[in-house]
Amino acid sequence: MAAAALEWACSRLLRGKACYRACLARGALRLAEREVPLAGLPPALDGLRLAHLSDFHAGPFLDSASLADLVALVNECDADLLCLTGDYITHRVEEGIELAEALGSIRCRLGAFAVFGNHDYHGRREGELAAAFAARGIVTLRNEGRVVEARGARMLVAGIEDVEEGKVVDLDAALAPRRAGDLVVLLCHHPDAVEGTAERGVHLLLAGHTHGGTLPWPGRLLAPGGARSRFAPGLNRVGETLVHVTTGVGVLIVPWRAGAPAEAALLTLRRAEAEVS
Repeated sequence: MAAAALEWACSRLLRGKACYRACLARGALRLAEREVPLAGLPPALDGLRLAHLSDFHAGPFLDSASLADLVALVNECDADLLCLTGDYITHRVEEGIELAEALGSIRCRLGAFAVFGNHDYHGRREGELAAAFAARGIVTLRNEGRVVEARGARMLVAGIEDVEEGKVVDLDAALAPRRAGDLVVLLCHHPDAVEGTAERGVHLLLAGHTHGGTLPWPGRLLAPGGARSRFAPGLNRVGETLVHVTTGVGVLIVPWRAGAPAEAALLTLRRAEAEVS
């Protein structure tokens, strides 16, 4: 109740959406460029670029107009693939549906893929959000995988339901289209989904959820679970799986971030034996 009251006060008294939009415009949004060294990466996929976005939290502090700079930033990157890892809404599915047009205007040569985060299941209307994304060319992966042909090589882009709120999480189903030699990229919202992925041949897992531990006081006091994680922003290794955790785009409870800026992550895949920066 205290968190809800603080959110309400910030959204009304501070004109929440305008406040956070101004923060993004003043430099709170960054482009995080990272090279991802992967053992056994097919030579043809060396240099492939993935745009990774997460945790928009449309609602009290963010709407489609807030994404104009983000869309322009990502489009300038000329990425090959767009990967969206959930929490498009804070409370209402209609606010996430509004984001579909903006996200659908991001240009990527090989397509756009999405999974749901824990917030996206509010009211169990996530199917409506998936339909809005599909109308804009964004494929929502619900325990399924899609094969992407890139530069003469195959990669499997797989996605699972959220490990906290999804009714069924089926990694085996998501990986079913895989063939020997495929690069496997798994989209999920919560990085804890990494447990067991190495044994199933997942090379790279993309996640969000943690916000980089950005909730300032008093938001941190009211929602401490969102402010701590064993996964640092950026690249983490769990067994043979590399885990990329983005700090995300939006905010919860209060319309500013502390400790980790909003980001659009641009990941460049590299063969592990090559020199990377």
